[in-house]
Amino acid sequence: MCFDTDSLPPIPVLFGGALTHEDLVLESNDGTRFAAFAALPDEPLEAGVVILPDVRGLYRFYEELALRFAERGYAAIAIDYFGRTAGAEKRGDDFEYRPHVDQTTPEGVQADTGAAVAWLRERGCTSIFTVGFCFGGRNSWLAAASGHGLAGAIGFYGRPQPELAAQMKAPILALQAGADQNITAEDNAAFEKALTEAGVEHEVVTYEGAPHSFFDRKQEDFADASADAWHRVLELIERHRS
Repeated sequence: MCFDTDSLPPIPVLFGGALTHEDLVLESNDGTRFAAFAALPDEPLEAGVVILPDVRGLYRFYEELALRFAERGYAAIAIDYFGRTAGAEKRGDDFEYRPHVDQTTPEGVQADTGAAVAWLRERGCTSIFTVGFCFGGRNSWLAAASGHGLAGAIGFYGRPQPELAAQMKAPILALQAGADQNITAEDNAAFEKALTEAGVEHEVVTYEGAPHSFFDRKQEDFADASADAWHRVLELIERHRS
């Protein structure tokens, strides 16, 4: 898994902003019911964010991240991956996620992503972005190739998919860890080359020395990398919202 159960996003809490939040159960176009968590600002909605978690699915880190987006004026919904195999109920920190990860499919993840995109559009969002981490980082970029009509796709330390670059129909932001044990500099370079050749607007950023899952309040040694990554996320959203 990417984060400890007590990890939190390395983003300042903004007090005083009016927002609402709720646990949801969404339904995909294949009839699957799955858990989600939404946070909405009370101001009119324009930009929305679908948060794609790491391999453990929906838990507190991503609920907190949704709140941080909403505090800044963006509607946000974080989704779970395991409705098909684990149901849509809340789970404890001792959830054995690995057998359920092994049963996910790209088609299922994108069906659930599509349901979250539709939920945001029903609430008035006109520009929708995906933001994913690890397993969710890869699936965030795949979402740009899955017909969701995204305004941008952002991934933190995801597995690059250069073979699908030509199918990606949204700007790509890749925020990669230089000391990642499983994703190499060559992997990142191949992704950037493929995106360039496909004419896809993109930015691939590698934070030298940063480990996989550096975007964590407990990773104090990489606070500067986290701050820069968050700035790039917000900058892309502001540049491409409509």
